[in-house]
Amino acid sequence: MLQLEIVNLKASYGGKTVLENINMTVNKGETVSLIGPSGSGKSTLLRVLTGLLPPTSGHIVVNGKKIDYGSKAQLHELRSYMAIVFQQYNLFQNMSVMRNVTLAPTKIKGWPKQEVHEYSAYLLERVGLADKHDAFPDELSGGQKQRVAIARALALRPEIVLLDEVTAALDPELVTEVLDTVRLMAAKGMTMFIVSHEMAFVREVSAKVVFMADGHIVEVGRPEQIFDSPQQRRTKDFVGKILRH
Repeated sequence: MLQLEIVNLKASYGGKTVLENINMTVNKGETVSLIGPSGSGKSTLLRVLTGLLPPTSGHIVVNGKKIDYGSKAQLHELRSYMAIVFQQYNLFQNMSVMRNVTLAPTKIKGWPKQEVHEYSAYLLERVGLADKHDAFPDELSGGQKQRVAIARALALRPEIVLLDEVTAALDPELVTEVLDTVRLMAAKGMTMFIVSHEMAFVREVSAKVVFMADGHIVEVGRPEQIFDSPQQRRTKDFVGKILRH
């Protein structure tokens, strides 16, 4: 079932066009990975989707509804079913792990505290942090902090999760535990956009891989097509370089 459609999207920042002619469809439950060189527009696209950077032209349709990014009410509604996790964890240092996860659902959504607490405990167990409810961020490793950030996003019960280089700030030995959490989300049928340089992981979890360069989509296909038999020269050059290292 079609869940998200991007049509002729363009975005500018500081007078410079950073995304142009972006067209894409995403079905419910799909994991879509965005790959490409630094500065290609991958993270920018995630920010546009969530309204952190307004589109210049084109439109985005979510669950059959065209989003008006100029409407505060529609942005609020959009963010109720779309959550983003950044490479920087942005946890509240003076709050416990449980408080970090439960804060938005109780204070912003106004959901019942007991229900939120029980669901948050379930999420922390899912991400392997069942024993860290009362810990504070400075007592956690980087990988644990990132898993708390993922649990916090999931606590809002989004339909679509955007993961922006969530392993980029981690030491190599901590990457696996975060990727295991993302694997779990994919296995549960969560619709996800992933920006990642972990190409083996992208190949494993993705239903669709989007190669971007210079603010454009160059090629879209299944992982085996993009990595084994890319059609565009720019994609071939990129894949050839990354697979040699």
